[in-house]
Amino acid sequence: MPHDLKPGDVALMGVPLDLHSSFLQGPAFAPGRIREALHSGAANLTAEDGTDLGASAKFRDTGDLDVFEMRGQEPIDRIEAEAAKRIATGARLLSLGGDHSVAYPLIKAHADRYEGLSILHIDSHPDLYDTQDIGPLGHGCPFARVMETCPVKRLVQVGIRTMNAHQREQADKFGVEVIDMRNWRPDLQISFDGPVYLSLDLDALDPAFAPGVSHHEPGGLSTREVIDLIHRFKGQLVGADIVELNPHRDPYGMTAMVAAKFVKEIGARLLNG
Repeated sequence: MPHDLKPGDVALMGVPLDLHSSFLQGPAFAPGRIREALHSGAANLTAEDGTDLGASAKFRDTGDLDVFEMRGQEPIDRIEAEAAKRIATGARLLSLGGDHSVAYPLIKAHADRYEGLSILHIDSHPDLYDTQDIGPLGHGCPFARVMETCPVKRLVQVGIRTMNAHQREQADKFGVEVIDMRNWRPDLQISFDGPVYLSLDLDALDPAFAPGVSHHEPGGLSTREVIDLIHRFKGQLVGADIVELNPHRDPYGMTAMVAAKFVKEIGARLLNG
């Protein structure tokens, strides 16, 4: 049993991979920076609902994966296998990327575990490219791979503001429900029946709130809007990832602290069912 995880635990797992980034390297350093912010002493470990992650024996940090440990093995395969080991214990997994390519193996592991899994994807990009110059596993492709290979019930995307013709065709092909920023409103109600996986790309936020990302897309969500969405969407949250922090572009660790805030709020929801 990995790290002696038990049913009801929440396992934090770092996935330091930016091999599939199309523009800038740097997200591989994100898990360590998020942990530094989380434990910096600048804030405590209590979520807004009063859940103290620091006082809970069920909030377990399982460290970072060595994504290149198995020579000759595609890192994506290793990520899926290690995620599957953790969730097989009955624990719920909160993963820290890394670029967004890591979402594909993480979701694949969850879809194999949870029948009827839906996905809430918060992002400025739909990440539905069939392929990129760096190949079909690029960080702009994970949700095309998910919809092709995983038994997913629904994919709902929030915050999108870079939808081009190809990705619109892909969204229509796969039946993706897209709530782009033009149609976003803070009181929007999003509901799911059954288990839900949350994939949160930090560039969903306007760069004013999260400048430490590789792709700055103005006109995005505020930190408060994302927190409120984490709190209020209806459905059983069973796993999540937070991706695309690029510490090379993060002045004063601002975006790392935003990510640490999301760890607390998502972690509390995973702990409390």
